[in-house]
Amino acid sequence: MSDQKRLKVSEVDDVTVVEFKDRKILDDVQIQEIGQEFSDLVEVEKKRNILLNFSHVEFLSSSALGKLISLDKQVKQQDGHLKMSNIRPEIMEVFAITRLNKLFDIKDDVPDALAAFRG
Repeated sequence: MSDQKRLKVSEVDDVTVVEFKDRKILDDVQIQEIGQEFSDLVEVEKKRNILLNFSHVEFLSSSALGKLISLDKQVKQQDGHLKMSNIRPEIMEVFAITRLNKLFDIKDDVPDALAAFRG
């Protein structure tokens, strides 16, 4: 497992569970690092089933949304699946306004999301 500065990565069966270390994802450098770590997971480590756990995230900039869209595309190109969980209502509102809630597979919590990988 590569050294992750911005993400905490663990494995549950065949699912890679990713938690964000930062509560606020705003800074361009920070967002670039997260994007690189996402790419490493998919392109280098060949992770195909990824669950993003947003339980620690309080704020997400629009630039960060772009990285999530890129990750979704990368995962789909590898015939993988990306799911998200534990998204706060205020972030969920941004997803709804931008219609990303239609693009992303969002579950209430980690157990629901893990079950969805199996189902």
